Amino acid sequence: MTDQACRECHRIIEGQVCPICGGASLSKDWGGYVVIIDPKESIIAQKLGIKLPGKYALKVR
Repeated sequence: MTDQACRECHRIIEGQVCPICGGASLSKDWGGYVVIIDPKESIIAQKLGIKLPGKYALKVR
């Protein structure tokens, strides 16, 4: 896995700073992911508290 996950919002990103929350605390040690396309209609997005579409890690260590 070359992508990193933000420890704050769990968004999977490729850069050094999360564009969603602005956090710089990133981890390469993450497991599982979910892709949210329409967060307003997604029950999973609502349960995870996700408001923007994208790829999110389920567990970030």
